[in-house]
Amino acid sequence: MNEISRRDEVSLSGAALRGAPWKAAAIGGGVVSATSFGLGLVTGGGDLSWALGLGISLFALIAAIGSVARPNEGDRVTRQARLWSLQHPWKFSLLPAGITAVLDYPVQLVLDGEGVFGAAVDSLWHGALVYLIAGILTVTMKGRAQSAR
Repeated sequence: MNEISRRDEVSLSGAALRGAPWKAAAIGGGVVSATSFGLGLVTGGGDLSWALGLGISLFALIAAIGSVARPNEGDRVTRQARLWSLQHPWKFSLLPAGITAVLDYPVQLVLDGEGVFGAAVDSLWHGALVYLIAGILTVTMKGRAQSAR
């Protein structure tokens, strides 16, 4: 009887992300995208779709990890959502992965030229990588949930 629905899990993940460092995430993702594309141009292989996909992935990772890094900050609902996220890292990581896939799909569709299905596969791969990395990093921060109580 302790289980919650998938909808409630997404709501808790969203509440945990409410206090994410969005400005730092946007700056980090933008800087990495620009650097990746610039270095690609210098070396002769600049791929804008890959650079933007990398920036979107880093944006979601910074937001996800930054949101659960300080479980004691924010209002009561945000703190409880962050504690839930630290206790259920793989369920929490689904939302940043979904955000990555949704934001990356139009970029891959318009810039990559692989078509509808190729863009979907590329964006799902980026989302899967964000899921894996965010899940692993959140697992390593699980001790913060116990110290926050």
